[in-house]
Amino acid sequence: MTDLYSSPQINAGIYYSLHHRKDVKHEKNRDMNEVAVEDLVWERLALIPDPEIPVVSITELGIVREVRYEGNRLRIVITPTYTGCPAMQLFVAEIRAAMHDMGIDEVAVDTVYSPAWTTDWISPAALERLRQYGIAPPVKPVPGDDPFAEPKVVPCPHCGSEETTLRSQFGATACKALYVCNSCKEPFEYFKHF
Repeated sequence: MTDLYSSPQINAGIYYSLHHRKDVKHEKNRDMNEVAVEDLVWERLALIPDPEIPVVSITELGIVREVRYEGNRLRIVITPTYTGCPAMQLFVAEIRAAMHDMGIDEVAVDTVYSPAWTTDWISPAALERLRQYGIAPPVKPVPGDDPFAEPKVVPCPHCGSEETTLRSQFGATACKALYVCNSCKEPFEYFKHF
């Protein structure tokens, strides 16, 4: 049996999740047992892959916003990548199953929409794994440009060429566009910047 924690990809995701998450406060009055369990929960959530892009986890995508005990109940806050994301029900089911496996049944999974999710929350390691998987990672807009305009250059994830052409505003999902590389002629999806 493979040890999931020995994977460099998983360890990178756990590290990023534990050290770059939005809720780290380390208050003096917090119960250290609760903090330790919260850290274990973050580690377990880092093992849940995105169903559309299985090389990245829901924590690396920044979907999981907060893990915190409130009384005797664990609260996990998630934000969809976009309103109406069809994977949200699956995320909730996967989170509940993972918590049940850890022996935590008193869990509330809350979905928040504000602030809206942004591709800026994707971990650097996950951006690289997107590229290796064949999906061009989000390209940040140049200051002064229209933030909703397609980027001027979307490098090909296969060969690195900047000579690419937009074929469709939408790929397999609304958050991706379809491009073709003019150099290697390979089609690829581009994860849009939000």
